[in-house]
Amino acid sequence: MAGNQPNTAGRHFLQIPGPTNVPDRILRAIDGATIDHRGPGFERLAHRVLDGIKPIFQTTGPVVIYPASGTGAWEAALVNTLSPGDRVLMAETGQFATLWRGLAQRLGLDVVFLPGDWRHGVRANYIAAALADDPAGQIKAVCCVHNETSTGVTSNIAAVRKAMDDCDHPALLMVDTISSLASIDYRHDEWGVDVTIGGSQKGLMLPPGLSFNAVGTKALAAAENATMIRSYWDWGPMIAANKGGAFPYTPATNLLYGLDEAVAMLQEEGLQNVFNRHARLAEATRRAVAAWGLETVARDDGEKSNSLTAVMLPDGHDADAFRATVLNRYNMSLGNGLGRLAGRAFRIGHLGDFNELMLAGTLSGVEMGLAVAGVPHHKGGVQAALEFLSSD
Repeated sequence: MAGNQPNTAGRHFLQIPGPTNVPDRILRAIDGATIDHRGPGFERLAHRVLDGIKPIFQTTGPVVIYPASGTGAWEAALVNTLSPGDRVLMAETGQFATLWRGLAQRLGLDVVFLPGDWRHGVRANYIAAALADDPAGQIKAVCCVHNETSTGVTSNIAAVRKAMDDCDHPALLMVDTISSLASIDYRHDEWGVDVTIGGSQKGLMLPPGLSFNAVGTKALAAAENATMIRSYWDWGPMIAANKGGAFPYTPATNLLYGLDEAVAMLQEEGLQNVFNRHARLAEATRRAVAAWGLETVARDDGEKSNSLTAVMLPDGHDADAFRATVLNRYNMSLGNGLGRLAGRAFRIGHLGDFNELMLAGTLSGVEMGLAVAGVPHHKGGVQAALEFLSSD
């Protein structure tokens, strides 16, 4: 290899926390011929994916599938349930919670944004305090990010639900699971979530292009009286058409082929086994980071994500320069720091179609990159991970 030109031999390691690697089975499924989306073949496909996606959210209620990114599902959750000027309570856990707030404000909602340090998850006691100060019920929704992709912090949604119930507050609970769905245990029905937001490009192992709203009965009732303008995002026509195995507008047919295959793969492995695999690989990654003498963005052990690990670099070292070194020398992409973490942190994605050997290669690339980039660290992070992975 000459100079700083990337080594293109072998397979590129895409280790950003989404979009994730798309497995060959799903690529082959997407490669199928497009069919008539008003015909009987599509009707069978639609029923399979609409039924099959429900257990992934751990719900028995409807899941609306949009041809959109996760941002579209954010908007759909808000416009279907709220009216102009409604007050919503959001928690600042990182870049994506901040972006969701911005979207809500542009829609004309009154956002109460609980400040955070980007190193901890949603604090249920802060939610409880804000709701206790709202005896008139002006807060119509509580919006949380389950797994903050920018920080590698996972929030306790069951605790948020309990805080809301203890206050006997009528607000809806909306949760973003874009980087936790099919990677980290999430229970829409059991945790009393009213709207869950999801995306295709992470734990579901698909390319970007599909997003989801899992909708509870309380949210469906709220939609009957909500007055925010909605057309493309309207749940009503979607749910009505879905009952007959159709969509009210042209669906992303080939991505639905991929979703059908993704659901089958998750069913074959078993959802609990999927969660266990992610937890195991995440723990190995964290042991590597600790052995290097580096610090994760997430401070609390109980909140460290099983989908990704965000790593702080020492002061005076540029995380983006480090990432460029890893890409150029080892043909591996790592996630950049976002927002207030820009240049300070990098992110290792370890979710989706991912196993021990892939993680070993990923961590080797990071450890070599730290040495080449001159980042102060201790050797032995890869060894620490391997010892953990081979211990049982």
